[in-house]
Amino acid sequence: MRLKQPGEMILDTSTAITSQSKRWRLSLALRASLLVHAAAAVMLASHPDAWPWALGVLGANHLVLFVAVLWPRGQLLGPNLVCLPPPAVRRREIALTFDDGPDPEVTPRVLDLLDRFEAKASFFCVGEKAAAYPALVKEIARRGHSVENHSYHHYLAFAFFGISRLKREVDAAQATVAAITGRPPVFFRAPAGFRSPLLDPALASRGLRYVSWTRRGFDAVSGNPKRILRQLTRGLAAGDVLLMHDRVPVVLAVLPALLEQISAQGLNAVSLVSACADEPVE
Repeated sequence: MRLKQPGEMILDTSTAITSQSKRWRLSLALRASLLVHAAAAVMLASHPDAWPWALGVLGANHLVLFVAVLWPRGQLLGPNLVCLPPPAVRRREIALTFDDGPDPEVTPRVLDLLDRFEAKASFFCVGEKAAAYPALVKEIARRGHSVENHSYHHYLAFAFFGISRLKREVDAAQATVAAITGRPPVFFRAPAGFRSPLLDPALASRGLRYVSWTRRGFDAVSGNPKRILRQLTRGLAAGDVLLMHDRVPVVLAVLPALLEQISAQGLNAVSLVSACADEPVE
């Protein structure tokens, strides 16, 4: 398969949501952090001997930011899609999401299982893996699933990069997926779910929406299918966003039972693009 070259037109085949620039709003955590830094500066200017207090306040501020980075489902660093919007809940939809692929051995079997149960999903692909297996990424899209952005290299230190490097990681994955599928991703999930305080401006200018999850099975670290299934299905309800990984073989043992339970509960597994189609783009 030949990837499209820079400057070549890319057809957007999405009929639901398209990627477009959004207005960025400073997050609650960053607004508070700026106020704390300003207050510390004023304190030091008027009372130089109060530097231990100023240093303590700044240290506490950075500790809060660090905790926010490591809190995948938190909202302090900006909007975060943790569960589906009300219209999707009324339609009894849930979103299946798969991270870290595509994998040439596991992903095709995941696709076959989804087809068997007439389920759709969103695949958060690592850019360099998508570039290595473009035919597989194209097949994901051909079968009616959405392909989304999971950074280009999936560095575990992603959340601690500077703004320029964050943008390069996001942009490279965005361009790779768009060239393969003809549709730029509209959702982003950070590697390991660790979100940088500097990430939101990069996402907003590229029309990307940040997504975490309602529940996860920890299939990337556990080899126990029963435990993974229990984590994913305990309290399962309409509007849930489920996180799995299509790079680990254990997901193949979990997925049939999961899809059976979804069907038994009268729920519909859909892609994030489909679930959020009637939600206004900010």
